Amino acid sequence: MKILVINPGSTSTKIAVFEDEKQVWIKNIHHSADELKEFTRISDQYDYRKNYILAELKEAGYGIDFDAVIGRGGLLHPISGGVYHVNDKMCEDLRNAKKEHASNLGALIAAEIAVLSHHCPAFIADPVVVDELQDVARVSGLSALPRISIFHALNQKAVARRFAAEQGKKYEEMDLIVAHLGGGISVGAHHHGRVIDVNNALDGEGPFSPERAGTLPAGQLVDLCFSGQYTQKEVKKMISGKGGLVDHLGTNDSLKAEQAAEAGDRKAILINEAMMYGVAKSVGAMHAVLKCKTEAILVTGGIAYSKPLMAFLKEFVQDMAPVHVYPGEDEMGALALNALNVLRGEFAAQEYR
Repeated sequence: MKILVINPGSTSTKIAVFEDEKQVWIKNIHHSADELKEFTRISDQYDYRKNYILAELKEAGYGIDFDAVIGRGGLLHPISGGVYHVNDKMCEDLRNAKKEHASNLGALIAAEIAVLSHHCPAFIADPVVVDELQDVARVSGLSALPRISIFHALNQKAVARRFAAEQGKKYEEMDLIVAHLGGGISVGAHHHGRVIDVNNALDGEGPFSPERAGTLPAGQLVDLCFSGQYTQKEVKKMISGKGGLVDHLGTNDSLKAEQAAEAGDRKAILINEAMMYGVAKSVGAMHAVLKCKTEAILVTGGIAYSKPLMAFLKEFVQDMAPVHVYPGEDEMGALALNALNVLRGEFAAQEYR
């Protein structure tokens, strides 16, 4: 089976070709600020990115003859995890999404290329809006502000399934905690194949991360908002984009922050440890959600490459359950495997409604 994977990011578009489970070609297209400034909105980049993809495929010698095309899912309305057909309703919702994000283009471009490829199926899998929260987890202290599920669903579920397979078990039978440590941080409680609780990793909940402020003292945040010093847009940027390591250390590069700590920078040491301290507290909370029956704690994402930070984190959580570290992420492989499983009939693709 030949599968095309499309993963648009804010300043890049990753594309890859898989033959069954094997990745046979990959291209990371970088989009410069000068190129992107021509577009008022991310949705305006549709033709630009699509044509770039088609040109790269042609240059690499690939015809448009795939068995499936799968794109990174965008900011749709909340849905359960799994693989979904890209249908007209999904495309309409992505074109009119309330929040702009480059991932919104993934399904749209996948759908058009699938038509070009002899009308092969187009899919998405486990978008960031996967919502499997149990009812009690949705309630906050204000009825007007229910808790929302936005997290690294694709990588969290891929790592959980990988671990389950390594143990000779089914993901749908296990209780796991998965912590994705990247530009944003999400910590989820996986109960029998469903993420029944997780922090909103996009805009203001959970541990702070390289770019996000995480949970903040509510009263102080209200005072800051009404201080007259900042616009609404500026405050939102503090929460997501200029929070976390960016605010404390002036960088969103966790490796640079770690190098500064290793060089003896006391502030860098403190901030790095504080970030992992927040992750440890979230792991503890998810352990309680799973009624202290956690079978394993899985840590993934780019920050998981750091041995010092993983050692620091383990000091707090290793007595709860065994800790297994899966550094980095493989979104392209996870997307391809989801499409392949549908093509092989191992599970069915769902319809977006």
